[in-house]
Amino acid sequence: MSRLAPILQGFFTTKLITQRHASAHTIGAYRDTWRLLLIFAERETQTPPWKLDLSQLDHDLVTAFLRYLETERHNGPRTLNARLAAIHSLFRYAALHALDNAATIQRVLAIQGCRKTRTDIDWLTDTEADALLNACDRTTWIGRRDHAIILTGLRTGMRVSELTSLTCADVHLGTGAHVRCVGKGRKERCTPLDKQTVNVLCDWLTEQSSAPGDPLFPTRRGHHMTRDAFQARLTKYQPLAAEACPSLAAKKIAPHILRHSNAMALKRSGVDISVIALWLGHEDIRSTQIYVHADLELKERILTRTAPIDVPPGRYQPPDQLLAYLESL
Repeated sequence: MSRLAPILQGFFTTKLITQRHASAHTIGAYRDTWRLLLIFAERETQTPPWKLDLSQLDHDLVTAFLRYLETERHNGPRTLNARLAAIHSLFRYAALHALDNAATIQRVLAIQGCRKTRTDIDWLTDTEADALLNACDRTTWIGRRDHAIILTGLRTGMRVSELTSLTCADVHLGTGAHVRCVGKGRKERCTPLDKQTVNVLCDWLTEQSSAPGDPLFPTRRGHHMTRDAFQARLTKYQPLAAEACPSLAAKKIAPHILRHSNAMALKRSGVDISVIALWLGHEDIRSTQIYVHADLELKERILTRTAPIDVPPGRYQPPDQLLAYLESL
């Protein structure tokens, strides 16, 4: 039987860190998955993690772990598939180093992920975005920082990890103003900045007087903001912004909604979907298709063009209150 501990250690140190040069985000995600699995395995087998054999992490235990994530931790399909991908990755590595556990490994690798139901994305209109920006109290240092990071997110469409990891050296505010970031898959991306964002960042950098390697949007202690800290700031501003724009109250305001809003603004301005994919750093253009599906006004314009000539434009309105009631059911 093969001990799990040396295989797990080799997977992280040799494969992920040395061979693949995996990002800190990837390593952290895989680490969290295996920490949860080892705690669950200890509960089920009464064996401490350092004593576990690979054979104990069989098909039945892994599927039970996935059920535990779904029923007790309330993980959705996307999270379940990410956890399963981390498990599969280690077992593919183990297939080369634990030949005596080949049958167990193949059964675990045969576990299939969940099918996801695609839902429409949330995004902010121009009015909603302005209300969110105006909710930041720019008379305070925190408010000016939050205003700058939210505006940068809305104008560049960066992922939250890209946004919070920016340094002062990543921003160029001269001719051809732009910001550089290293995105998913360690791909470097350069995104142009509009005049409003340039002015805000110029004022912010002047106020900061920071070194090039310092965080662009630091915490009070000078560290990079975390994902949770940025989420907490958006959560604070949502009710304030909803007072000026009530439609915000019904939306889930998360960092990724800024990215969606940027993509929708580009799409509604007539920018080609392939250009939006490059702007957002999507490796596969199919990932960008969600913004086509999310644009209800675009669908209505298409429907108007295909309507018969003798049909009046607009949505159907029931001619009677009772009919309207039946239509609403």
